[in-house]
Amino acid sequence: MKKKGAVYALGMAALLSSFPLFAFDFEDVSQQAQELAQRSYSAPQNNLPDALANLGFADYQKIQYKPAQSHWRDDDLRFDLSFFHEGMHYNTPVTVNAVDGDSVNELQFSPSNFNYGDLNVDPSQFQNLGFAGFSINYGADPHHKQETMVFLGASYFRVASKGQRYGLSGRGLAIDTGLNSGEEFPRFSEFWVVKPQPEDRYLIIYALLDSPSATGAYRFVLRPGSDTQVDVKSRLFLRRQVSRLGIAPLTSMYLYGSAQPASQLNFRPAIHDSEGLLLAGQDGQWLWRPLANPARLSDSSYPASSPRGFGLLQRDHQFDAYQDVENRYDLRPSAWIEPQGNWGEGQLALIQIPTPDETNDNIVSFWQPSADLPTNQPLDYNYTINWTLDEARYHNPDLGWVAQTRRSRGEVIQDNLVRQSDDSTMFVVDFVGPPLKSTDNDGNIRANLDVGDNGELVRSQVVRNPAMGGYRLKVSVKAKDTAKPVDIKAYLESSDSQSSGQNGQSSAQRLTETWNYVLPANG
Repeated sequence: MKKKGAVYALGMAALLSSFPLFAFDFEDVSQQAQELAQRSYSAPQNNLPDALANLGFADYQKIQYKPAQSHWRDDDLRFDLSFFHEGMHYNTPVTVNAVDGDSVNELQFSPSNFNYGDLNVDPSQFQNLGFAGFSINYGADPHHKQETMVFLGASYFRVASKGQRYGLSGRGLAIDTGLNSGEEFPRFSEFWVVKPQPEDRYLIIYALLDSPSATGAYRFVLRPGSDTQVDVKSRLFLRRQVSRLGIAPLTSMYLYGSAQPASQLNFRPAIHDSEGLLLAGQDGQWLWRPLANPARLSDSSYPASSPRGFGLLQRDHQFDAYQDVENRYDLRPSAWIEPQGNWGEGQLALIQIPTPDETNDNIVSFWQPSADLPTNQPLDYNYTINWTLDEARYHNPDLGWVAQTRRSRGEVIQDNLVRQSDDSTMFVVDFVGPPLKSTDNDGNIRANLDVGDNGELVRSQVVRNPAMGGYRLKVSVKAKDTAKPVDIKAYLESSDSQSSGQNGQSSAQRLTETWNYVLPANG
Protein backbone atom coordinates (compact mmCIF):
# COMPACT_ATOMS: atom_id res chain seq x y z
CA MET A 1 0.00 0.00 0.00
CA LYS A 2 1.51 3.36 -1.04
CA LYS A 3 2.23 6.03 1.56
CA LYS A 4 2.65 9.75 1.13
CA GLY A 5 5.52 10.42 3.54
CA ALA A 6 6.01 11.95 6.95
CA VAL A 7 4.47 15.31 6.12
CA TYR A 8 1.29 15.21 4.08
CA ALA A 9 -1.31 17.65 2.81
CA LEU A 10 -4.48 17.78 4.86
CA GLY A 11 -7.34 15.92 3.20
CA MET A 12 -9.51 19.04 2.86
CA ALA A 13 -9.18 21.81 0.27
CA ALA A 14 -10.12 24.47 2.83
CA LEU A 15 -7.18 23.65 5.12
CA LEU A 16 -3.85 24.09 3.36
CA SER A 17 -1.44 23.83 6.25
CA SER A 18 0.62 20.69 6.86
CA PHE A 19 1.69 18.80 9.95
CA PRO A 20 5.20 19.27 11.29
CA LEU A 21 7.09 16.22 12.44
CA PHE A 22 5.75 15.62 15.92
CA ALA A 23 3.41 13.17 17.58
CA PHE A 24 -0.20 13.63 16.50
CA ASP A 25 -2.84 13.94 19.24
CA PHE A 26 -6.33 15.14 20.12
CA GLU A 27 -5.35 18.81 20.17
CA ASP A 28 -4.34 18.62 16.51
CA VAL A 29 -7.81 17.40 15.56
CA SER A 30 -9.40 19.97 17.86
CA GLN A 31 -7.54 22.77 16.12
CA GLN A 32 -8.74 21.54 12.73
CA ALA A 33 -12.34 21.31 13.99
CA GLN A 34 -12.21 24.83 15.40
CA GLU A 35 -10.78 26.29 12.18
CA LEU A 36 -13.32 24.36 10.12
CA ALA A 37 -16.22 25.70 12.21
CA GLN A 38 -15.20 29.25 11.29
CA ARG A 39 -15.66 28.48 7.60
CA SER A 40 -18.86 27.93 5.67
CA TYR A 41 -19.89 24.30 5.35
CA SER A 42 -18.80 22.59 2.16
CA ALA A 43 -20.84 19.48 1.37
CA PRO A 44 -18.91 16.40 0.19
CA GLN A 45 -19.38 15.53 -3.45
CA ASN A 46 -20.76 12.23 -4.69
CA ASN A 47 -18.05 10.57 -6.78
CA LEU A 48 -19.69 7.19 -7.52
CA PRO A 49 -20.07 5.79 -11.04
CA ASP A 50 -23.50 4.32 -11.83
CA ALA A 51 -22.12 0.78 -11.66
CA LEU A 52 -21.60 1.22 -7.91
CA ALA A 53 -24.32 3.74 -7.09
CA ASN A 54 -27.06 1.36 -8.24
CA LEU A 55 -25.89 -1.67 -6.27
CA GLY A 56 -28.32 -3.40 -3.95
CA PHE A 57 -27.18 -4.38 -0.47
CA ALA A 58 -26.51 -8.03 -1.37
CA ASP A 59 -24.31 -7.01 -4.32
CA TYR A 60 -22.49 -4.35 -2.32
CA GLN A 61 -21.56 -7.01 0.25
CA LYS A 62 -19.79 -8.97 -2.50
CA ILE A 63 -17.06 -6.32 -2.59
CA GLN A 64 -14.60 -7.47 0.06
CA TYR A 65 -11.21 -6.17 1.11
CA LYS A 66 -8.48 -8.78 0.67
CA PRO A 67 -7.33 -9.96 4.12
CA ALA A 68 -3.72 -10.24 2.97
CA GLN A 69 -3.74 -6.48 2.30
CA SER A 70 -4.82 -5.52 5.83
CA HIS A 71 -2.74 -2.64 7.13
CA TRP A 72 -0.19 -3.76 9.80
CA ARG A 73 -0.95 -7.42 9.00
CA ASP A 74 2.75 -8.34 8.89
CA ASP A 75 3.85 -6.18 11.83
CA ASP A 76 3.23 -8.67 14.66
CA LEU A 77 0.52 -6.52 16.29
CA ARG A 78 -2.78 -7.42 17.91
CA PHE A 79 -4.56 -4.97 15.59
CA ASP A 80 -4.81 -4.48 11.86
CA LEU A 81 -7.09 -2.48 9.56
CA SER A 82 -9.34 -3.45 6.66
CA PHE A 83 -11.35 -1.11 4.46
CA PHE A 84 -14.75 -0.68 2.85
CA HIS A 85 -15.25 0.17 -0.80
CA GLU A 86 -17.51 3.02 -1.83
CA GLY A 87 -20.86 1.90 -3.22
CA MET A 88 -24.62 2.08 -2.78
CA HIS A 89 -25.37 5.06 -0.48
CA TYR A 90 -21.74 5.18 0.70
CA ASN A 91 -21.01 7.67 -2.04
CA THR A 92 -18.35 9.98 -0.59
CA PRO A 93 -14.84 8.98 0.47
CA VAL A 94 -13.26 9.43 3.89
CA THR A 95 -9.57 10.01 4.49
CA VAL A 96 -7.83 7.44 6.70
CA ASN A 97 -4.34 8.17 8.03
CA ALA A 98 -1.89 6.03 9.97
CA VAL A 99 0.08 7.69 12.78
CA ASP A 100 3.41 6.02 13.50
CA GLY A 101 5.57 7.91 15.96
CA ASP A 102 6.21 11.32 14.39
CA SER A 103 4.91 10.40 10.93
CA VAL A 104 1.37 10.78 9.61
CA ASN A 105 0.61 9.00 6.35
CA GLU A 106 -2.59 8.84 4.34
CA LEU A 107 -3.52 5.29 3.40
CA GLN A 108 -4.16 5.03 -0.31
CA PHE A 109 -7.16 3.41 -1.98
CA SER A 110 -6.53 0.87 -4.73
CA PRO A 111 -9.17 -1.35 -6.40
CA SER A 112 -6.53 -4.10 -6.65
CA ASN A 113 -6.90 -4.59 -2.87
CA PHE A 114 -10.54 -5.64 -3.22
CA ASN A 115 -12.35 -8.73 -4.45
CA TYR A 116 -15.46 -7.95 -6.51
CA GLY A 117 -17.00 -11.42 -6.55
CA ASP A 118 -19.25 -12.06 -9.54
CA LEU A 119 -20.17 -8.40 -10.03
CA ASN A 120 -20.12 -7.26 -13.64
CA VAL A 121 -17.87 -4.25 -13.04
CA ASP A 122 -14.54 -2.99 -14.34
CA PRO A 123 -12.30 -2.23 -11.32
CA SER A 124 -9.93 -0.22 -13.49
CA GLN A 125 -12.64 2.47 -13.60
CA PHE A 126 -12.46 2.91 -9.81
CA GLN A 127 -8.93 4.27 -9.48
CA ASN A 128 -10.12 7.72 -8.38
CA LEU A 129 -12.43 6.51 -5.62
CA GLY A 130 -11.61 6.30 -1.92
CA PHE A 131 -12.51 4.37 1.20
CA ALA A 132 -16.09 4.44 2.46
CA GLY A 133 -14.88 3.45 5.93
CA PHE A 134 -12.73 0.92 7.73
CA SER A 135 -12.82 -1.94 10.20
CA ILE A 136 -10.50 -2.77 13.09
CA ASN A 137 -9.48 -6.41 13.51
CA TYR A 138 -8.11 -7.79 16.77
CA GLY A 139 -6.42 -10.98 17.92
CA ALA A 140 -3.15 -12.60 18.87
CA ASP A 141 -2.90 -14.58 15.62
CA PRO A 142 -1.86 -12.23 12.80
CA HIS A 143 -3.75 -14.29 10.22
CA HIS A 144 -6.95 -14.99 12.19
CA LYS A 145 -8.11 -11.75 13.76
CA GLN A 146 -11.73 -10.90 14.48
CA GLU A 147 -13.39 -7.78 13.18
CA THR A 148 -14.27 -5.89 16.36
CA MET A 149 -15.10 -2.29 15.38
CA VAL A 150 -16.38 -0.65 12.20
CA PHE A 151 -16.62 2.99 11.13
CA LEU A 152 -18.91 3.20 8.10
CA GLY A 153 -21.34 5.91 7.02
CA ALA A 154 -21.92 9.43 8.48
CA SER A 155 -20.66 9.23 12.10
CA TYR A 156 -21.81 5.65 12.75
CA PHE A 157 -19.70 2.95 14.37
CA ARG A 158 -20.39 -0.59 15.59
CA VAL A 159 -18.62 -2.90 18.01
CA ALA A 160 -18.84 -6.65 18.54
CA SER A 161 -16.70 -8.80 20.84
CA LYS A 162 -15.87 -12.47 20.40
CA GLY A 163 -19.06 -14.52 20.21
CA GLN A 164 -21.21 -11.48 19.45
CA ARG A 165 -22.96 -10.21 16.33
CA TYR A 166 -23.15 -6.60 15.23
CA GLY A 167 -26.36 -5.01 16.43
CA LEU A 168 -26.96 -1.44 17.52
CA SER A 169 -24.70 1.42 16.44
CA GLY A 170 -23.02 4.31 18.18
CA ARG A 171 -22.82 7.71 16.52
CA GLY A 172 -20.57 10.67 16.95
CA LEU A 173 -23.40 13.21 17.11
CA ALA A 174 -27.13 13.51 16.42
CA ILE A 175 -28.66 16.80 15.25
CA ASP A 176 -32.40 17.58 15.14
CA THR A 177 -33.44 13.92 15.28
CA GLY A 178 -37.21 13.51 15.23
CA LEU A 179 -37.95 17.16 14.41
CA ASN A 180 -40.23 18.25 11.56
CA SER A 181 -37.37 20.32 10.18
CA GLY A 182 -35.58 17.09 9.31
CA GLU A 183 -32.52 15.38 10.75
CA GLU A 184 -28.98 16.40 9.96
CA PHE A 185 -26.37 13.65 9.75
CA PRO A 186 -22.86 14.81 10.69
CA ARG A 187 -20.08 12.74 9.15
CA PHE A 188 -16.57 11.75 10.08
CA SER A 189 -14.60 13.13 7.16
CA GLU A 190 -11.10 12.12 8.28
CA PHE A 191 -9.54 9.57 10.63
CA TRP A 192 -6.12 9.10 12.19
CA VAL A 193 -5.32 5.64 13.59
CA VAL A 194 -2.30 5.40 15.88
CA LYS A 195 -0.08 2.39 15.30
CA PRO A 196 0.05 0.37 18.55
CA GLN A 197 3.02 -1.33 20.11
CA PRO A 198 3.17 -5.15 19.89
CA GLU A 199 2.12 -5.51 23.53
CA ASP A 200 -0.74 -2.98 23.32
CA ARG A 201 -4.26 -4.29 23.86
CA TYR A 202 -5.89 -0.98 23.01
CA LEU A 203 -6.08 1.15 19.88
CA ILE A 204 -6.42 4.95 19.56
CA ILE A 205 -8.48 6.47 16.74
CA TYR A 206 -8.91 10.19 16.14
CA ALA A 207 -11.72 11.55 13.97
CA LEU A 208 -12.77 14.90 12.51
CA LEU A 209 -16.53 15.51 12.32
CA ASP A 210 -18.23 17.98 10.00
CA SER A 211 -21.81 19.06 9.27
CA PRO A 212 -23.74 22.22 8.34
CA SER A 213 -24.36 22.93 12.04
CA ALA A 214 -21.27 21.68 13.86
CA THR A 215 -17.74 20.36 13.71
CA GLY A 216 -16.04 18.13 16.22
CA ALA A 217 -12.84 16.43 17.32
CA TYR A 218 -13.03 12.87 18.66
CA ARG A 219 -10.67 10.40 20.25
CA PHE A 220 -11.75 6.77 20.55
CA VAL A 221 -9.77 4.32 22.67
CA LEU A 222 -10.84 0.79 21.77
CA ARG A 223 -10.25 -1.90 24.41
CA PRO A 224 -11.41 -5.31 23.09
CA GLY A 225 -12.42 -8.07 25.49
CA SER A 226 -15.33 -10.27 26.47
CA ASP A 227 -16.91 -6.87 27.10
CA THR A 228 -15.40 -4.33 24.74
CA GLN A 229 -14.94 -0.80 26.04
CA VAL A 230 -14.67 2.36 23.97
CA ASP A 231 -13.55 5.55 25.72
CA VAL A 232 -14.79 8.62 23.84
CA LYS A 233 -13.36 12.11 24.17
CA SER A 234 -15.27 14.70 22.12
CA ARG A 235 -15.03 18.44 21.60
CA LEU A 236 -17.73 20.19 19.59
CA PHE A 237 -17.82 23.57 17.85
CA LEU A 238 -21.24 24.86 16.79
CA ARG A 239 -21.74 26.83 13.59
CA ARG A 240 -25.25 27.81 14.74
CA GLN A 241 -27.70 27.25 17.55
CA VAL A 242 -28.99 23.68 17.27
CA SER A 243 -32.58 22.95 18.26
CA ARG A 244 -31.78 19.43 19.38
CA LEU A 245 -28.20 18.39 19.99
CA GLY A 246 -27.83 14.66 20.70
CA ILE A 247 -24.78 13.65 22.75
CA ALA A 248 -23.57 10.01 22.79
CA PRO A 249 -26.35 8.84 20.45
CA LEU A 250 -27.22 5.18 19.99
CA THR A 251 -29.23 3.80 17.06
CA SER A 252 -30.96 0.43 17.03
CA MET A 253 -33.82 -1.61 15.57
CA TYR A 254 -37.03 -2.88 17.16
CA LEU A 255 -39.63 -4.59 14.97
CA TYR A 256 -41.59 -6.65 17.49
CA GLY A 257 -41.18 -8.73 20.63
CA SER A 258 -42.94 -9.91 23.75
CA ALA A 259 -43.81 -6.34 24.77
CA GLN A 260 -45.37 -5.76 21.35
CA PRO A 261 -46.31 -9.02 19.61
CA ALA A 262 -46.01 -9.37 15.83
CA SER A 263 -48.99 -8.20 13.78
CA GLN A 264 -48.49 -11.07 11.33
CA LEU A 265 -47.75 -14.75 11.85
CA ASN A 266 -44.00 -15.39 12.14
CA PHE A 267 -42.06 -18.34 13.54
CA ARG A 268 -39.66 -15.90 15.21
CA PRO A 269 -41.04 -14.74 18.59
CA ALA A 270 -39.03 -11.51 18.53
CA ILE A 271 -37.01 -9.41 16.09
CA HIS A 272 -34.94 -6.62 17.60
CA ASP A 273 -31.35 -5.47 18.18
CA SER A 274 -32.34 -3.87 21.49
CA GLU A 275 -35.38 -4.35 23.71
CA GLY A 276 -35.27 -1.42 26.12
CA LEU A 277 -33.80 1.87 27.26
CA LEU A 278 -32.17 1.98 30.71
CA LEU A 279 -31.44 5.19 32.58
CA ALA A 280 -29.51 5.54 35.84
CA GLY A 281 -30.19 8.98 37.25
CA GLN A 282 -27.95 11.05 39.49
CA ASP A 283 -30.55 10.60 42.25
CA GLY A 284 -30.01 6.84 42.34
CA GLN A 285 -33.22 6.02 40.49
CA TRP A 286 -33.11 3.46 37.68
CA LEU A 287 -35.72 3.39 34.90
CA TRP A 288 -36.40 0.75 32.26
CA ARG A 289 -38.46 1.63 29.16
CA PRO A 290 -39.33 -1.29 26.83
CA LEU A 291 -38.97 -0.31 23.17
CA ALA A 292 -41.78 -0.28 20.64
CA ASN A 293 -42.41 -0.07 16.90
CA PRO A 294 -45.04 2.67 16.94
CA ALA A 295 -47.75 3.35 14.39
CA ARG A 296 -46.48 6.94 14.21
CA LEU A 297 -43.31 8.67 15.35
CA SER A 298 -42.93 8.63 19.13
CA ASP A 299 -40.78 11.22 20.92
CA SER A 300 -40.19 10.80 24.66
CA SER A 301 -37.75 12.35 27.11
CA TYR A 302 -36.73 11.80 30.72
CA PRO A 303 -35.06 14.25 33.12
CA ALA A 304 -31.38 13.29 33.21
CA SER A 305 -29.10 15.95 34.61
CA SER A 306 -25.54 14.57 34.73
CA PRO A 307 -26.78 10.97 34.45
CA ARG A 308 -24.75 8.15 35.95
CA GLY A 309 -25.41 5.99 32.90
CA PHE A 310 -27.82 5.11 30.10
CA GLY A 311 -28.04 2.76 27.17
CA LEU A 312 -30.02 0.57 24.81
CA LEU A 313 -30.01 -3.00 26.09
CA GLN A 314 -30.72 -6.44 24.71
CA ARG A 315 -31.41 -8.19 28.01
CA ASP A 316 -32.69 -11.50 26.68
CA HIS A 317 -29.85 -13.57 25.21
CA GLN A 318 -31.68 -16.89 25.05
CA PHE A 319 -31.93 -18.37 21.56
CA ASP A 320 -35.49 -19.52 22.31
CA ALA A 321 -36.59 -15.89 22.55
CA TYR A 322 -35.73 -15.30 18.87
CA GLN A 323 -35.37 -18.66 17.05
CA ASP A 324 -33.35 -16.98 14.31
CA VAL A 325 -30.43 -19.12 13.15
CA GLU A 326 -29.25 -16.66 10.49
CA ASN A 327 -29.44 -13.32 12.31
CA ARG A 328 -28.82 -14.51 15.89
CA TYR A 329 -30.50 -11.63 17.68
CA ASP A 330 -29.60 -13.43 20.91
CA LEU A 331 -25.96 -12.50 20.28
CA ARG A 332 -26.53 -8.78 19.72
CA PRO A 333 -24.72 -6.75 22.41
CA SER A 334 -26.07 -3.98 24.60
CA ALA A 335 -24.38 -0.58 24.79
CA TRP A 336 -24.11 1.07 28.22
CA ILE A 337 -22.81 4.64 28.36
CA GLU A 338 -21.08 6.07 31.43
CA PRO A 339 -20.64 9.86 31.22
CA GLN A 340 -17.40 11.30 32.55
CA GLY A 341 -17.50 14.60 34.43
CA ASN A 342 -20.48 16.89 34.92
CA TRP A 343 -22.68 17.14 31.84
CA GLY A 344 -25.05 19.62 33.48
CA GLU A 345 -28.80 19.97 33.04
CA GLY A 346 -30.41 17.80 30.40
CA GLN A 347 -32.74 14.98 29.45
CA LEU A 348 -32.50 11.57 27.84
CA ALA A 349 -34.41 11.39 24.56
CA LEU A 350 -35.95 8.30 23.00
CA ILE A 351 -37.13 8.56 19.39
CA GLN A 352 -39.09 5.59 18.00
CA ILE A 353 -39.91 5.54 14.30
CA PRO A 354 -42.37 3.19 12.54
CA THR A 355 -40.71 0.49 10.44
CA PRO A 356 -42.31 -2.26 8.32
CA ASP A 357 -39.33 -4.63 8.51
CA GLU A 358 -36.06 -5.39 10.25
CA THR A 359 -33.81 -3.70 7.67
CA ASN A 360 -34.38 -0.22 9.10
CA ASP A 361 -32.89 1.23 12.27
CA ASN A 362 -35.88 2.92 13.89
CA ILE A 363 -34.72 3.60 17.47
CA VAL A 364 -32.54 6.55 18.49
CA SER A 365 -31.54 7.56 22.00
CA PHE A 366 -29.22 10.34 23.16
CA TRP A 367 -28.58 12.85 25.93
CA GLN A 368 -29.73 16.39 25.17
CA PRO A 369 -28.53 19.46 27.08
CA SER A 370 -31.34 21.71 28.34
CA ALA A 371 -29.67 25.09 27.90
CA ASP A 372 -28.84 26.90 24.68
CA LEU A 373 -25.20 26.20 23.95
CA PRO A 374 -22.59 28.79 23.02
CA THR A 375 -21.32 28.98 19.46
CA ASN A 376 -18.13 30.79 20.38
CA GLN A 377 -16.46 28.21 22.61
CA PRO A 378 -15.74 24.46 22.60
CA LEU A 379 -18.12 21.97 24.18
CA ASP A 380 -16.50 18.91 25.79
CA TYR A 381 -18.39 15.65 26.39
CA ASN A 382 -16.46 12.55 27.45
CA TYR A 383 -17.87 9.10 28.12
CA THR A 384 -17.26 5.37 28.01
CA ILE A 385 -19.37 2.91 26.02
CA ASN A 386 -19.47 -0.68 27.30
CA TRP A 387 -20.56 -3.25 24.70
CA THR A 388 -21.73 -6.33 26.55
CA LEU A 389 -23.87 -9.46 26.79
CA ASP A 390 -23.63 -9.30 30.58
CA GLU A 391 -25.86 -6.34 31.36
CA ALA A 392 -26.22 -7.24 35.05
CA ARG A 393 -22.66 -6.09 35.74
CA TYR A 394 -23.74 -2.53 34.95
CA HIS A 395 -26.88 -2.62 37.12
CA ASN A 396 -27.32 -1.27 40.61
CA PRO A 397 -26.59 -4.37 42.75
CA ASP A 398 -29.13 -3.17 45.32
CA LEU A 399 -32.04 -3.23 42.86
CA GLY A 400 -33.76 -5.92 40.84
CA TRP A 401 -34.38 -5.36 37.14
CA VAL A 402 -36.94 -6.22 34.47
CA ALA A 403 -36.16 -9.55 32.82
CA GLN A 404 -39.09 -9.44 30.43
CA THR A 405 -42.25 -7.55 29.54
CA ARG A 406 -45.17 -9.32 27.93
CA ARG A 407 -48.22 -7.54 26.54
CA SER A 408 -51.58 -9.24 26.14
CA ARG A 409 -55.29 -8.58 26.21
CA GLY A 410 -56.74 -8.19 29.68
CA GLU A 411 -58.96 -11.02 30.80
CA VAL A 412 -60.95 -12.42 33.68
CA ILE A 413 -61.42 -16.08 34.63
CA GLN A 414 -65.11 -16.93 34.74
CA ASP A 415 -66.75 -19.44 37.07
CA ASN A 416 -66.44 -22.07 34.34
CA LEU A 417 -62.67 -21.33 34.20
CA VAL A 418 -62.92 -19.91 30.69
CA ARG A 419 -60.88 -16.71 30.24
CA GLN A 420 -62.81 -13.79 28.79
CA SER A 421 -61.49 -10.43 27.56
CA ASP A 422 -62.46 -7.39 29.62
CA ASP A 423 -61.32 -4.82 27.00
CA SER A 424 -58.25 -3.87 29.01
CA THR A 425 -54.59 -4.25 28.10
CA MET A 426 -52.57 -6.51 30.38
CA PHE A 427 -48.84 -6.40 30.99
CA VAL A 428 -46.86 -9.21 32.58
CA VAL A 429 -43.57 -7.91 33.97
CA ASP A 430 -40.96 -10.22 35.50
CA PHE A 431 -38.47 -8.69 37.94
CA VAL A 432 -35.31 -10.58 38.91
CA GLY A 433 -32.08 -9.86 40.77
CA PRO A 434 -30.33 -10.45 44.11
CA PRO A 435 -32.69 -8.27 46.22
CA LEU A 436 -35.63 -10.43 45.15
CA LYS A 437 -33.93 -13.73 45.91
CA SER A 438 -33.28 -12.75 49.52
CA THR A 439 -36.88 -11.76 50.23
CA ASP A 440 -38.48 -14.07 52.79
CA ASN A 441 -42.06 -12.87 53.03
CA ASP A 442 -43.99 -12.84 49.73
CA GLY A 443 -46.87 -11.07 51.39
CA ASN A 444 -44.78 -7.98 51.96
CA ILE A 445 -43.94 -7.54 48.24
CA ARG A 446 -46.17 -5.07 46.49
CA ALA A 447 -46.17 -2.90 43.39
CA ASN A 448 -45.96 0.85 43.52
CA LEU A 449 -48.09 1.74 40.49
CA ASP A 450 -48.83 4.94 38.59
CA VAL A 451 -51.01 4.83 35.46
CA GLY A 452 -50.98 8.59 34.83
CA ASP A 453 -53.86 10.97 34.31
CA ASN A 454 -55.24 9.08 31.32
CA GLY A 455 -54.98 5.59 32.77
CA GLU A 456 -57.55 3.50 34.59
CA LEU A 457 -56.12 0.69 36.71
CA VAL A 458 -58.34 -2.36 36.24
CA ARG A 459 -56.38 -4.78 38.41
CA SER A 460 -52.85 -5.66 39.52
CA GLN A 461 -51.20 -8.61 41.22
CA VAL A 462 -47.70 -9.52 42.39
CA VAL A 463 -46.75 -13.20 42.67
CA ARG A 464 -43.48 -15.05 43.09
CA ASN A 465 -42.03 -16.49 39.89
CA PRO A 466 -40.01 -19.52 41.05
CA ALA A 467 -39.01 -20.39 37.47
CA MET A 468 -37.06 -17.15 37.13
CA GLY A 469 -36.13 -16.61 40.77
CA GLY A 470 -38.00 -13.33 41.06
CA TYR A 471 -41.46 -11.80 41.11
CA ARG A 472 -44.12 -11.28 38.46
CA LEU A 473 -46.31 -8.21 38.23
CA LYS A 474 -49.58 -8.44 36.33
CA VAL A 475 -51.23 -5.12 35.63
CA SER A 476 -54.31 -4.40 33.48
CA VAL A 477 -55.15 -0.88 32.36
CA LYS A 478 -57.62 1.03 30.21
CA ALA A 479 -57.32 4.44 28.61
CA LYS A 480 -59.86 7.03 29.75
CA ASP A 481 -59.39 8.72 26.38
CA THR A 482 -58.26 6.27 23.70
CA ALA A 483 -57.00 9.16 21.55
CA LYS A 484 -54.28 9.79 24.16
CA PRO A 485 -51.43 7.55 25.40
CA VAL A 486 -51.29 5.94 28.83
CA ASP A 487 -48.01 6.39 30.73
CA ILE A 488 -47.55 3.49 33.16
CA LYS A 489 -44.83 3.27 35.81
CA ALA A 490 -44.27 0.53 38.36
CA TYR A 491 -41.65 -0.84 40.71
CA LEU A 492 -41.67 -3.44 43.45
CA GLU A 493 -41.20 -2.57 47.08
CA SER A 494 -41.18 -4.41 50.38
CA SER A 495 -43.37 -3.18 53.22
CA ASP A 496 -42.19 -3.92 56.74
CA SER A 497 -45.19 -4.26 59.03
CA GLN A 498 -42.89 -4.44 62.06
CA SER A 499 -41.47 -0.95 61.60
CA SER A 500 -43.18 2.34 61.08
CA GLY A 501 -42.15 5.59 59.55
CA GLN A 502 -43.50 9.01 60.27
CA ASN A 503 -47.21 9.26 61.08
CA GLY A 504 -47.19 5.65 62.23
CA GLN A 505 -47.34 4.24 58.68
CA SER A 506 -45.37 1.15 57.73
CA SER A 507 -42.14 1.92 55.87
CA ALA A 508 -41.40 0.62 52.37
CA GLN A 509 -38.11 -0.35 50.76
CA ARG A 510 -37.67 -0.09 46.99
CA LEU A 511 -36.56 -3.42 45.55
CA THR A 512 -36.40 -2.83 41.78
CA GLU A 513 -35.82 -0.35 39.02
CA THR A 514 -38.88 1.47 37.66
CA TRP A 515 -40.63 -0.15 34.71
CA ASN A 516 -42.14 2.43 32.35
CA TYR A 517 -44.42 1.59 29.43
CA VAL A 518 -46.22 4.11 27.27
CA LEU A 519 -49.34 2.54 25.78
CA PRO A 520 -49.86 4.54 22.58
CA ALA A 521 -53.06 6.29 21.62
CA ASN A 522 -55.58 3.85 20.13
CA GLY A 523 -53.20 1.14 21.26
